[in-house]
Amino acid sequence: MIGYVMVGTRDITRAAAFYDALLKEIGGTRYMASDRFIAWSSGPKTAGFCICTPHDGKDASVGNGVMVALVVQRPEQVDALHRRALELGATDEGAPGERIAGFYAAYFRDLDGNKLNFFCMPGSA
Repeated sequence: MIGYVMVGTRDITRAAAFYDALLKEIGGTRYMASDRFIAWSSGPKTAGFCICTPHDGKDASVGNGVMVALVVQRPEQVDALHRRALELGATDEGAPGERIAGFYAAYFRDLDGNKLNFFCMPGSA
């Protein structure tokens, strides 16, 4: 149901390098780009993840309570991707672990302060 999610950035070059390195870990590749917008996806029938410099020319800002959740298949992937995000300069917002029964997640903030997580639901079909 989700077509794509977009987060703002103050530095598209820096953010692009961060997300190129991080999203390749889950098969993400660029599928659209311009001088102020880049989109990644893992396939033509999957949701996209995008970064952009704001259209109004003002600084990108982070919404309180706003988060992008990226699904993976196994807890080991959550662990590895959280670790990779931190290696790339992200800050920790919640170490990997089970939050509620059947929901395993890890939280981080990217280089611009946007909050994201990787999660999986072990045992669900």
